[in-house]
Amino acid sequence: QVQLVESGGGLVQTGGSLRLSCAASGRTFSANNMGWFRQAPGQEREFVAAINRNRITRYADSMKGRFTISRDPAKNTVYLQMNGLKPEDTAVYYCAADLGVVLTTLEREYEYWGQGTQVTVSS
Repeated sequence: QVQLVESGGGLVQTGGSLRLSCAASGRTFSANNMGWFRQAPGQEREFVAAINRNRITRYADSMKGRFTISRDPAKNTVYLQMNGLKPEDTAVYYCAADLGVVLTTLEREYEYWGQGTQVTVSS
């Protein structure tokens, strides 16, 4: 089992920045890939970014250049730095862990999920 706890969400104005954190505990050595997803009201959950143990990253096209995912193995923590935030970035952001080998953007491949943290961007 891997437990994930997100933090760092909040209310920010358009153009502002936030850094989300995801603290992992339990069998963290088995979590090869870590990802961030988000779900806006009335919409399906969508992929944001992912990173593997070699720090190879993947991003959704709309987040490239604005969001940066990173991980600190010593702290078992994954971060999502979000800059240039827009109202359409408003959503609940979820951290997820995947035990697989291949870095994936597919939600169904992630076995463990956090409870989510709310990000609200005001116009």
